[in-house]
Amino acid sequence: MTQGNSEQEPVTFVDKRKIDPETGEVREPAAAEDSAVAGNGAESDVISEELADTISVELAERTADLQRLTAEYANYRRRVDRDRKTAIDGAKASVVTELLGVLDDLDRARAHGDLEGPLKAVADKLAGALHKQGLEEFGAEGEPFDPTLHEAVQHEGSGHDPVIGLVMRKGYRFGDRVLRHALVGVTDPVAEAGQPAVETEASDADAEATSD
Repeated sequence: MTQGNSEQEPVTFVDKRKIDPETGEVREPAAAEDSAVAGNGAESDVISEELADTISVELAERTADLQRLTAEYANYRRRVDRDRKTAIDGAKASVVTELLGVLDDLDRARAHGDLEGPLKAVADKLAGALHKQGLEEFGAEGEPFDPTLHEAVQHEGSGHDPVIGLVMRKGYRFGDRVLRHALVGVTDPVAEAGQPAVETEASDADAEATSD
């Protein structure tokens, strides 16, 4: 028993106290501990950089997604507003088109002097309300002939730069939409119509001067 105990390795203790109990001075950390601490610090810095890069990439992706969604929503709002305005204008134009016959009757009554008294006041209010909504009439004598707005059923003159000489039915448009073409008769402009007469007078004057 005694011999077996004497062959055991001696027990050693490592003093990890930071202050020396004999001198009272602070002990310097061992080199191994310094290396371990330094290694842990470097590893922590690498992990922090990788985490920061990951966060930056995810933040950029989320920002791009948010910007794309914002742009899509703005386009959607504009498309909805445009479609709503188109639908409203179409409904208004449909109602106004049904009233063009009434306006024609009122114009004929006005031309014959029958639009007097309360009927005239009603006609003026109706015309004012329709014009306020965007209804415009076109096709008046002397205006240049435009085949996109006017329908010519009568031609007089040479046909060079024709103008409206007779209005048989007014045309109407609602905004950019033509509701009805004007029914007109066309003729030559006044200046051009008088030009041959001027040339004839000049010729007669020259002839008289030659005979004298």
